Amino acid sequence: MEERYMNMSRRPQGRREASSQRGGYRGAPVRQRDNDWEDWNDEPPRRGKSGGAWVVTALMGFYKVLVALSIVIVAVYVGSKVLIRAPGQEDLTPPPQNGSLPGQTSGSGVTATDPVAPRLEQRKGVYNIFLAATDKGGSLSDTMMVMSYDTVNQTVGVVSIPRDTLVARESGNPRLVYGKGGLEGRIADVSDMLGVPIHYYIKVNLNGFIALVDYLEGVDFYIPCNMNYDDPYQDLYIHYKEGQAHLNGKQAMEVCRFRKNNDGSGYSDIGRTQTQQKLLVAMAKKVLSWNNITRINGFVEIFNDNVDTNLSINDMLYFAKEGLSLDPSAGVETATLPGRGDGVYHGYSYCYELDPEETLDIVNRLINPYTQTLTLDDLNLAKAQSYK
Repeated sequence: MEERYMNMSRRPQGRREASSQRGGYRGAPVRQRDNDWEDWNDEPPRRGKSGGAWVVTALMGFYKVLVALSIVIVAVYVGSKVLIRAPGQEDLTPPPQNGSLPGQTSGSGVTATDPVAPRLEQRKGVYNIFLAATDKGGSLSDTMMVMSYDTVNQTVGVVSIPRDTLVARESGNPRLVYGKGGLEGRIADVSDMLGVPIHYYIKVNLNGFIALVDYLEGVDFYIPCNMNYDDPYQDLYIHYKEGQAHLNGKQAMEVCRFRKNNDGSGYSDIGRTQTQQKLLVAMAKKVLSWNNITRINGFVEIFNDNVDTNLSINDMLYFAKEGLSLDPSAGVETATLPGRGDGVYHGYSYCYELDPEETLDIVNRLINPYTQTLTLDDLNLAKAQSYK
């Protein structure tokens, strides 16, 4: 188990050096064997009549079991209270303040890189995690979400960002899913656009998603509409009827990827992200059920093989421990950033322009980790040049 943990894939790029308050996992201290333990397997001394020797032996065996269980309980308690520390809240990409890009001047005349620029104070125990799922080729983040976990109040906000969201780039495709820098670039885009810090990221490929659902022995889900779509190029053949269904991994992946039928009916990218959110919540409920929490070995193996993250072992153990107190039915809220998808920007059509006021409301309600309420000046939302 320990070896499997230590081989887990983590990418250090873009991560700040941990502050002095950050408690990294360094492994459990080695307990020195006490000399009194040396004789546990020795034959207990016989006293009195030999007929009572088996009673003494049984009592000693029972005593040893109690002591061993006590040691395990104490070790787990100490480990959860002492060794597993709360992760740090260092920004992967600190967002510019007052809506300014680095080096630009805000309305107050203070540049975003100026050391005297006002900084927002983060609430303790609130973490923003960028969730990304890659397409079949593994190069594009087909699904992008920001999850904010408030470990103090045990609430989770999940905000989906449409892949065609307009980003104000000087050159190249202005849609969010494209652009230089890979995953780190998309994290920087989202952090700058929404004015919130991103503390950690988790990127999962399609194989990992399928493996997780199969390991959970499927998931019960209400399919929102009739689905009839064929795409030989992507090896996608999606055929489902609206209604409640029990989906295996491959079926859940197909439902998540569905957007429209062969005849053009169905729903847009917004409908797809809403379906993904609902399926994510259904999976979370099943993962957090007691029967599945006890199967942690399998989760670790799937995670190790299919997930790229900058979470440390300590971070994962901390969130797993805190997640035991989370009620997905009452403590999880999801939303998709609203807007219009007919924007034109530098010759690129059908870009998704975010609605400023509604986006600000969702950001403040679900993923704002600061003690202060954000304003539109804190966000950096691009506006289309024209509309189709």
